[in-house]
Amino acid sequence: MEAVDLDRLRTELVEAGLSDEFADRDPIVLAQEWIALAREAKLFNPDAMAVASVDAEGRPSVRNVLMRNVIDAGFCFYTNYDSQKGVEFMAKPVVEALFSWLVLERQIRVRGSVERLGVEDSDAYFDGRPRASKLAAIASDQSRPIPDRKWLERRYREVVDEHEGRDVVRPDHWGGFRIVPERIEFWQGHPNRLHNRLVFTRTNGNWDISRLAP
Repeated sequence: MEAVDLDRLRTELVEAGLSDEFADRDPIVLAQEWIALAREAKLFNPDAMAVASVDAEGRPSVRNVLMRNVIDAGFCFYTNYDSQKGVEFMAKPVVEALFSWLVLERQIRVRGSVERLGVEDSDAYFDGRPRASKLAAIASDQSRPIPDRKWLERRYREVVDEHEGRDVVRPDHWGGFRIVPERIEFWQGHPNRLHNRLVFTRTNGNWDISRLAP
């Protein structure tokens, strides 16, 4: 397969900008198209998004996760519910996420609420994971202190042995979250710092669009 010329692609995207015709687009579909283009360009982890949660004192915490699918117009990722982000999202279900493809001078900001996915959706995703990843989800008490690396590797081998010859079932503490967008901003770079910024804001079930100064 022919390699993608990233310099040429970036130039084309910058020159095209974000025209006013984007006002007629569904921002969820548009976001999926941008993600698909990043995949086609073979960028490293094109589905990665930085996700920010806040603790009880309002202090933010951000980390990268992989956006795995879109369900009911929401961006979904999967994690340990007992992890720091899992606990914080359950206590304060607000979120902002960032897709960033700097090599293409593109990014998407998503702000909204976050909710746990149903058992069926979490099971369906877990069942499709590689067996080793399933076992790791059981072995790792995510975000908890551990004595050392050897302890983790030993714990993983124990879990592997415990599941020898049988299916790996999703543990109750592991599953999906869905980001329900209330605001989605598309950013496309432009020379002289005259960048393009289009914002979709959900109002009464509809999307309003506005253009921001860079």
